Amino acid sequence: MSENKGFAELPHFSLGSGGLLFRLSRKLHLSGDKPPLVLRRIVVVLCFTWLPLLALSVFAASALGDAISVPFLRDFDVNIRFLIALPVLLAAEVAVDSSISSSLQRFLTRGIILEEDLPAFRAAIASASRLSNAFVVDIGLIIVVYTAGHWLWLSQVALGETSWYGSLQGTRLHLTAAGYWYAFFSIPVFRFIMARWYLRLFIWFRLLWRVSWLNLQLQPAHPDRAGGLNFLGTASYAFAPMLVAQGALLAGIFADRVVLERESFLNFKVTAAALAIFWVLALLAPLAMFTPQLWRAKRQGRSEYGLLASRYLIAFREKWIVGPPPKGEELLGTSDIQALADMESSYDAVRRMRLVPFGLGEVTALAAMTLAPLLPLLLTVYSLDQLVGRALKMMF
Repeated sequence: MSENKGFAELPHFSLGSGGLLFRLSRKLHLSGDKPPLVLRRIVVVLCFTWLPLLALSVFAASALGDAISVPFLRDFDVNIRFLIALPVLLAAEVAVDSSISSSLQRFLTRGIILEEDLPAFRAAIASASRLSNAFVVDIGLIIVVYTAGHWLWLSQVALGETSWYGSLQGTRLHLTAAGYWYAFFSIPVFRFIMARWYLRLFIWFRLLWRVSWLNLQLQPAHPDRAGGLNFLGTASYAFAPMLVAQGALLAGIFADRVVLERESFLNFKVTAAALAIFWVLALLAPLAMFTPQLWRAKRQGRSEYGLLASRYLIAFREKWIVGPPPKGEELLGTSDIQALADMESSYDAVRRMRLVPFGLGEVTALAAMTLAPLLPLLLTVYSLDQLVGRALKMMF
């Protein structure tokens, strides 16, 4: 069976489509990956989440001004959540499929999945597809959003002053009209969309877990230094929008503290670093499920390439050192010297093989994506000239 034939038999798998929102988008003719449709989906969702908050706040005279301590348009947390984080998550829902589908294809085109394991590989993909499209899973997410999610939101509210969405009177929170829409519609919609991204990540790791138990054909001398599996590290970029959204949420919280409470952004640098570390580990650490197979491949590769090198060196010594020089051949310029260098390079590649399918490049890129939304807050500490100067010093 050829690789192309094997891949043609794989069931369709999509992390971006499926679920309640996808079905609703299809009924409203908003599904698809074309830019106009993506933009239309974002506009429609914002019309039901952010725009009513603005309208109700304007009607209640709490959108802007000094009448209340925290007017709507000065609530950075809320506006960044819906105008930056939410569009990023919605825009990337379809784009995640291309990276994941390409990764599944590479398992076959690189010969990592053997022919006898194709049925198990297809079964793992079909199982992940069923879970991604399960109606009951979305119902469960909605229940969690409106129970535990709502309780968590209430427990985190610590208003000591009047806000656009409510005020504390004693220990009880009294919501405004905008506050009711925010608490019972806008926030649940956002958390449901975010929860779907968490679910996608879980389904992807669950699929990889099943694949990691197959008899993978890894190549210890592969130039990607991960036995041919380094594409799994780069596939993590498919979930970068989730990291950008998390960074944006944190930027909104910090902006409220910096602008409204006059705190220094530098006070939050440890928290920002901890967030970046946490999310990089959340995306890459589970890929260590392939470490046992990579370790076995490396151990076997060192043994096999070591034996091959020994055999070649013995033959080389017999031909050029111990015995008489071959007639009609000159040592200078012989291909045997180049083959000897290639042998050393191959063995060194095996020796330098990593035990995880990602490298420093993926770690750095994902951390940078998480922290990128926080960069504008540096302007509250340094001027633009100072930031450019510091950046140039770091680069040169």
